[in-house]
Amino acid sequence: MSSFSINLDDDPKTFTEAMTSRDAPLWMEAINDEMDSIMGNGTWELADLPKGRRPIGSKWIFKRKYHPDRSIYAYKAILVAKGYKQREGIDYFDTYAPVARISSIRTLIAYQH
Repeated sequence: MSSFSINLDDDPKTFTEAMTSRDAPLWMEAINDEMDSIMGNGTWELADLPKGRRPIGSKWIFKRKYHPDRSIYAYKAILVAKGYKQREGIDYFDTYAPVARISSIRTLIAYQH
């Protein structure tokens, strides 16, 4: 019986790495699927950039998805914005994170029982 190991960190780190790998056609299919999803969901709205402003960049994240037996079942590509480059007061003004009060959570839990 032969054995082999898979290094799960072998996913491409950049678009160039993905496109020059032996799995380039599979990564390109994953990119096309992601773009179809983005466009189909209306995630983006095309707008003119205000004068004197630079767009925030984006990058691709590549991940292989594995079955429990470690065989690959999917190639995923995700396009993410480089939000960490935003500057408060310039690129955004307010942030908001909804937070539930503990009394509300307890009421919901009590109501279910």
